Amino acid sequence: MPNPITVNGAPHPVPDDPRVSLLDFLRHQLQLTGTKKGCDHGQCGACTVMVNGVRINSCLTLAAMHEGDSVTTIEGLGTPDAPSQMQQAFLEHDGFQCGYCTPGQICSATALLEEIALGWPSDASSDLEGPMELTGEEIRERMSGNLCRCGAYTNIVAAIEEVAKEARA
Repeated sequence: MPNPITVNGAPHPVPDDPRVSLLDFLRHQLQLTGTKKGCDHGQCGACTVMVNGVRINSCLTLAAMHEGDSVTTIEGLGTPDAPSQMQQAFLEHDGFQCGYCTPGQICSATALLEEIALGWPSDASSDLEGPMELTGEEIRERMSGNLCRCGAYTNIVAAIEEVAKEARA
């Protein structure tokens, strides 16, 4: 029997159909509709989730490839009554307009802070080996795979900066 896929802390059997994308598995089989299907080509980031703590486009991977993995979706980060720090910052900074891209943006932003903490450089990093400095340019580079057609980018960056600042305090 295959190892289950753990989604937001709960184990789920791997789909029988090996052609099912992770995105479709989350949305259609688990009814976790927070993760959005935008372009279905990995270009918009609306489907961003975290697998073993690393952000990925769930439309570009098959659910069967994640046997034994831990997947975190927007539903696993917080609830309406107890939002995560990042979710709360997006609310406070109006980091969304229509909200379609917001779950992917929040998952990506949450993983971004972990990447910084681990010292992973990006194309905008001034030093590839030293501690990463979280600048606006660094945030924009790291979030470039998540599109917001409403143009809430300034507020999204402000929300991420606030959570990063609180984490350093």
